[in-house]
Amino acid sequence: MTLLGVGAMNSPRYRPAGLLVAWAGRRVVLDGGGAADPGGRVDAWLVCDERAELMPAIRRRAVQLGVPCGAVAFAAAGVRLRPLPVDHTNHPTFGYLVEQGDRRVVWAPEFRTWPDWADGAGLVFADAAGWDRPIRFVGGVGGHACVLDTAERARERGVGRLVFAHIGRPSIRAIDRGCRPPFGEWGVEDRCYRPA
Repeated sequence: MTLLGVGAMNSPRYRPAGLLVAWAGRRVVLDGGGAADPGGRVDAWLVCDERAELMPAIRRRAVQLGVPCGAVAFAAAGVRLRPLPVDHTNHPTFGYLVEQGDRRVVWAPEFRTWPDWADGAGLVFADAAGWDRPIRFVGGVGGHACVLDTAERARERGVGRLVFAHIGRPSIRAIDRGCRPPFGEWGVEDRCYRPA
Protein backbone atom coordinates (compact mmCIF):
# COMPACT_ATOMS: atom_id res chain seq x y z
CA MET A 1 0.00 0.00 0.00
CA THR A 2 1.64 3.24 -1.16
CA LEU A 3 0.10 6.65 -0.53
CA LEU A 4 0.12 8.63 -3.78
CA GLY A 5 -1.23 11.71 -2.01
CA VAL A 6 -2.76 12.72 1.32
CA GLY A 7 -4.45 16.03 0.51
CA ALA A 8 -8.03 17.17 0.53
CA MET A 9 -9.29 18.83 -2.65
CA ASN A 10 -7.31 21.97 -3.53
CA SER A 11 -4.78 21.31 -0.79
CA PRO A 12 -2.11 24.01 -0.57
CA ARG A 13 0.46 21.39 0.46
CA TYR A 14 -0.39 17.85 -0.63
CA ARG A 15 -1.34 15.87 -3.73
CA PRO A 16 -4.94 14.54 -3.80
CA ALA A 17 -5.51 11.59 -1.47
CA GLY A 18 -4.84 8.37 -3.33
CA LEU A 19 -3.55 4.87 -2.68
CA LEU A 20 -1.73 2.39 -4.89
CA VAL A 21 -2.43 -1.21 -3.91
CA ALA A 22 0.17 -3.56 -5.41
CA TRP A 23 0.47 -7.35 -5.11
CA ALA A 24 1.52 -10.32 -7.24
CA GLY A 25 2.15 -8.19 -10.32
CA ARG A 26 -1.18 -6.34 -9.93
CA ARG A 27 -1.56 -2.58 -9.41
CA VAL A 28 -4.85 -0.89 -8.52
CA VAL A 29 -5.30 2.82 -7.79
CA LEU A 30 -7.85 4.10 -5.28
CA ASP A 31 -8.83 7.76 -5.85
CA GLY A 32 -5.87 10.12 -6.39
CA GLY A 33 -5.87 11.82 -9.76
CA GLY A 34 -4.10 14.95 -10.97
CA ALA A 35 -0.60 14.99 -9.48
CA ALA A 36 -1.41 11.81 -7.50
CA ASP A 37 -0.77 9.46 -10.43
CA PRO A 38 0.95 6.09 -10.00
CA GLY A 39 2.76 6.22 -13.35
CA GLY A 40 3.12 3.07 -15.38
CA ARG A 41 0.67 0.25 -15.86
CA VAL A 42 -2.35 -0.30 -13.61
CA ASP A 43 -5.12 -2.91 -13.67
CA ALA A 44 -7.98 -0.67 -12.47
CA TRP A 45 -8.68 2.83 -11.14
CA LEU A 46 -11.28 2.68 -8.38
CA VAL A 47 -12.93 5.71 -6.81
CA CYS A 48 -14.95 6.49 -3.69
CA ASP A 49 -17.08 9.24 -5.23
CA GLU A 50 -18.06 9.13 -8.90
CA ARG A 51 -19.08 12.80 -8.66
CA ALA A 52 -15.78 14.02 -7.19
CA GLU A 53 -14.13 17.09 -8.69
CA LEU A 54 -11.22 15.06 -10.08
CA MET A 55 -13.40 12.47 -11.83
CA PRO A 56 -13.07 13.97 -15.35
CA ALA A 57 -9.26 13.83 -15.08
CA ILE A 58 -9.35 10.34 -13.53
CA ARG A 59 -11.64 9.04 -16.29
CA ARG A 60 -9.38 10.47 -18.99
CA ARG A 61 -6.34 8.89 -17.37
CA ALA A 62 -8.11 5.52 -17.02
CA VAL A 63 -9.03 5.66 -20.72
CA GLN A 64 -5.38 6.40 -21.59
CA LEU A 65 -4.36 3.38 -19.52
CA GLY A 66 -7.16 1.22 -20.92
CA VAL A 67 -8.46 0.20 -17.50
CA PRO A 68 -11.86 0.12 -15.78
CA CYS A 69 -12.72 3.14 -13.65
CA GLY A 70 -15.46 3.74 -11.11
CA ALA A 71 -16.85 2.76 -7.72
CA VAL A 72 -16.61 -0.94 -8.52
CA ALA A 73 -15.09 -4.10 -7.09
CA PHE A 74 -11.86 -5.71 -8.26
CA ALA A 75 -10.43 -9.12 -7.44
CA ALA A 76 -7.33 -10.99 -8.60
CA ALA A 77 -4.64 -13.31 -7.27
CA GLY A 78 -6.28 -13.80 -3.87
CA VAL A 79 -6.96 -10.11 -3.13
CA ARG A 80 -10.40 -8.52 -3.22
CA LEU A 81 -11.19 -4.79 -3.19
CA ARG A 82 -14.81 -3.89 -2.70
CA PRO A 83 -16.61 -0.60 -2.31
CA LEU A 84 -18.73 -0.25 0.81
CA PRO A 85 -20.97 2.73 1.64
CA VAL A 86 -19.85 5.62 3.83
CA ASP A 87 -21.87 8.50 5.27
CA HIS A 88 -20.34 11.52 3.56
CA THR A 89 -22.70 13.46 1.33
CA ASN A 90 -26.18 13.35 -0.22
CA HIS A 91 -25.20 11.03 -3.08
CA PRO A 92 -23.64 7.54 -2.92
CA THR A 93 -20.05 7.54 -1.68
CA PHE A 94 -17.86 4.65 -0.67
CA GLY A 95 -14.73 3.46 1.04
CA TYR A 96 -12.91 0.28 0.08
CA LEU A 97 -12.29 -2.89 1.99
CA VAL A 98 -9.16 -4.64 0.75
CA GLU A 99 -9.08 -8.29 1.80
CA GLN A 100 -6.47 -11.00 1.49
CA GLY A 101 -7.26 -14.08 3.54
CA ASP A 102 -7.99 -12.78 7.05
CA ARG A 103 -6.11 -9.49 6.49
CA ARG A 104 -8.28 -6.37 6.14
CA VAL A 105 -7.21 -2.90 5.02
CA VAL A 106 -9.63 0.02 4.74
CA TRP A 107 -9.41 3.02 2.40
CA ALA A 108 -11.98 5.57 3.67
CA PRO A 109 -10.58 9.03 2.93
CA GLU A 110 -13.93 10.81 3.29
CA PHE A 111 -16.71 10.15 5.79
CA ARG A 112 -18.88 12.01 8.28
CA THR A 113 -19.39 9.10 10.66
CA TRP A 114 -17.11 6.13 11.31
CA PRO A 115 -17.96 3.23 8.95
CA ASP A 116 -18.78 0.19 11.10
CA TRP A 117 -17.42 -2.16 8.42
CA ALA A 118 -13.93 -0.77 9.23
CA ASP A 119 -14.04 -2.13 12.80
CA GLY A 120 -11.10 -4.37 13.64
CA ALA A 121 -9.18 -3.76 10.41
CA GLY A 122 -5.42 -4.17 10.56
CA LEU A 123 -4.86 -0.88 8.72
CA VAL A 124 -7.25 2.02 8.09
CA PHE A 125 -6.59 5.07 5.93
CA ALA A 126 -9.07 7.65 7.24
CA ASP A 127 -10.48 11.13 6.67
CA ALA A 128 -8.45 13.98 8.17
CA ALA A 129 -10.25 17.00 6.71
CA GLY A 130 -11.10 18.36 10.16
CA TRP A 131 -8.86 18.43 13.22
CA ASP A 132 -10.84 19.01 16.42
CA ARG A 133 -14.40 19.36 15.14
CA PRO A 134 -16.37 17.84 12.29
CA ILE A 135 -16.89 19.79 9.07
CA ARG A 136 -20.55 20.14 8.06
CA PHE A 137 -21.60 20.90 4.49
CA VAL A 138 -24.02 23.75 3.83
CA GLY A 139 -27.63 22.62 3.93
CA GLY A 140 -26.83 19.60 6.11
CA VAL A 141 -26.06 17.38 3.12
CA GLY A 142 -22.98 15.76 4.61
CA GLY A 143 -19.52 16.52 5.89
CA HIS A 144 -16.26 15.20 7.27
CA ALA A 145 -15.34 13.66 10.60
CA CYS A 146 -12.50 15.19 12.57
CA VAL A 147 -9.18 13.58 13.45
CA LEU A 148 -9.77 13.59 17.21
CA ASP A 149 -13.13 11.78 16.94
CA THR A 150 -11.83 9.32 14.33
CA ALA A 151 -8.79 8.46 16.46
CA GLU A 152 -11.05 7.71 19.43
CA ARG A 153 -13.43 5.55 17.34
CA ALA A 154 -10.59 3.63 15.68
CA ARG A 155 -9.01 2.81 19.04
CA GLU A 156 -12.39 1.77 20.50
CA ARG A 157 -13.15 -0.36 17.44
CA GLY A 158 -9.92 -2.38 17.51
CA VAL A 159 -8.10 -0.93 14.51
CA GLY A 160 -4.49 -2.11 14.38
CA ARG A 161 -2.97 0.89 12.60
CA LEU A 162 -4.63 4.20 11.68
CA VAL A 163 -3.18 6.48 9.01
CA PHE A 164 -4.77 9.85 8.29
CA ALA A 165 -5.15 10.85 4.66
CA HIS A 166 -7.32 13.50 2.94
CA ILE A 167 -5.67 16.09 5.17
CA GLY A 168 -7.64 19.34 5.14
CA ARG A 169 -6.70 22.87 6.10
CA PRO A 170 -7.74 22.56 9.79
CA SER A 171 -5.49 19.51 10.11
CA ILE A 172 -2.65 21.24 8.23
CA ARG A 173 -2.83 24.05 10.80
CA ALA A 174 -2.73 21.43 13.59
CA ILE A 175 0.33 19.79 11.98
CA ASP A 176 2.04 23.19 11.78
CA ARG A 177 1.39 23.66 15.53
CA GLY A 178 3.04 20.29 16.20
CA CYS A 179 -0.20 18.47 17.04
CA ARG A 180 -0.34 14.72 16.69
CA PRO A 181 -3.37 12.44 16.72
CA PRO A 182 -3.94 10.68 20.09
CA PHE A 183 -4.07 7.42 18.13
CA GLY A 184 -2.76 6.90 14.62
CA GLU A 185 -0.38 8.91 12.46
CA TRP A 186 -0.34 11.46 9.68
CA GLY A 187 -0.06 9.86 6.25
CA VAL A 188 3.13 10.54 4.28
CA GLU A 189 3.08 10.75 0.49
CA ASP A 190 5.05 8.04 -1.33
CA ARG A 191 5.37 5.96 1.85
CA CYS A 192 4.53 2.24 1.81
CA TYR A 193 2.27 0.89 4.57
CA ARG A 194 1.47 -2.58 5.84
CA PRO A 195 -1.23 -3.70 8.28
CA ALA A 196 -0.30 -3.86 11.97
